[in-house]
Amino acid sequence: MVVSNPMYGGGMSIRKKLLASSLASTWLEMLFFGGVATMVTAVSTLTPHQLTLNNGLLGVLGTVLGLVISFRTSSAYERYSDGRMRWTNIVTFSRNLAMTIWIHISNDRPVPPGGTRAPTTLECIIEKKSMINLVQALAVSIKHYLRGEPGVYYQDLYPLVSFLPRYAAGGQTEADMLPMWHASEDGDYPYQHKVGSLNDSTNTLTTSYKEEPSSHGFMGSLRKHHKVFDPEKVLPVIEVHRPLKPAKNPPKPGFTDYFPFLKIFKLILKPFRKSPRSQDVDIHAVLGKKRKPKPCDSNVPVEISLFLMSYANTMTKEGHIPAVLAGNLFAGIANIQDALSNLERIANTPLPFAYQAHLRISVWVYLLALPFQIVETFGWLTIPGTIFTTFMYLGFLEIGQQIENPFNYDLNDLDLDEFCYMIQRELHEITAHPLPDPSEYLFTGLNQPFAPGDRRTAQELISEDEYTHSAHGPDSKPGLHSIQRTLLKGWKDVDLSTRK
Repeated sequence: MVVSNPMYGGGMSIRKKLLASSLASTWLEMLFFGGVATMVTAVSTLTPHQLTLNNGLLGVLGTVLGLVISFRTSSAYERYSDGRMRWTNIVTFSRNLAMTIWIHISNDRPVPPGGTRAPTTLECIIEKKSMINLVQALAVSIKHYLRGEPGVYYQDLYPLVSFLPRYAAGGQTEADMLPMWHASEDGDYPYQHKVGSLNDSTNTLTTSYKEEPSSHGFMGSLRKHHKVFDPEKVLPVIEVHRPLKPAKNPPKPGFTDYFPFLKIFKLILKPFRKSPRSQDVDIHAVLGKKRKPKPCDSNVPVEISLFLMSYANTMTKEGHIPAVLAGNLFAGIANIQDALSNLERIANTPLPFAYQAHLRISVWVYLLALPFQIVETFGWLTIPGTIFTTFMYLGFLEIGQQIENPFNYDLNDLDLDEFCYMIQRELHEITAHPLPDPSEYLFTGLNQPFAPGDRRTAQELISEDEYTHSAHGPDSKPGLHSIQRTLLKGWKDVDLSTRK
């Protein structure tokens, strides 16, 4: 999935800015109430009839509506902010999980019980890197799950989970298929239930990426601002028996997105539409073929968590991680599950329809009565005043409706894809460290540990038999006393130099 980078493309287009603003959803109501205001003003100004109402109710009703709309917008933003906070937790826990797996699980292991040899260092590193990839897959699966996109066949998810077992122990048939894989299959691209089916060239689709040569080297490529990026290019290239869905597939804005009042006709005509598969069902019934029932959905993030939890349990039982730190693995997975539960609560608990309908009807009544109450005072200014009031009141309602579920593809929603890319970058940054012995890099000529009190390098310091620094005066004793004076001098220098 090649995505344009808006930073170097001038930002959002005017069309996207229009769709992102509340103007796209309220312009029809603005025209309607503006028309009502025009009619009331014209009749009251150009004819002897006065279409006026007592404005005593205007202040009271306007104050109440303002408070209710403020509560509506605040509650929606609270859900938006809560969703962002939960994704921050997922990023943090994913980072901690990866660090615990990469650093604390041992690469030097004994022969396992019942085994013939001890695993090699390479095998241990492959094992740990694969589980860290599962941590990344967990975040990606949460993104798709919140967007209502079931299954695992996505460009950013399938390459990370393709090695997971598809069947229960000892099985190779559809009846033995594990829930995550069973719920992902459909009748369009049937899976061959046999060993080695993914190696059958007649039943696989492969994706290859063309490496682009760079004449600037690695650092040069970092400094070069690319106008497009392809996040899926860095994922494994795995054979698959069906086309993978794009990692990000937002619906294209339709005609009714610009003309919202036409959506009522879609609702009226919906019961009379035939399903696109209705003809297929009839044909299969005539031919006597039995259509396979639609598989039940499964919670992919939970199933990926099961594999991570099982791995943590195995490492703990076999003693490959210190018992004190083993709790970090279980706690990290449990915390991500807690974040997922809260995200599900936000996504699946909309504001009650009765509350939304009552509030919108109240605002409409208020806006209908507004021109009749202010025309005597404002005259022709009643028209722009009514239009602006309509935009302000209904705009807040639309904003609240847009952000109460911030996990979809609306332009005002949270950028879940960027959160997943952030996790991907950080996990690869963690595994890029080879974990050398600290003595290999601490005692070199590039380290000045006691600066600014003592600017000698660590290599120069350890060349002495005992630490001493002549700048501390003749009463300074070699050893720990001199070190303490160096640290105190460093504190004084930093304290004076960093205060404004």
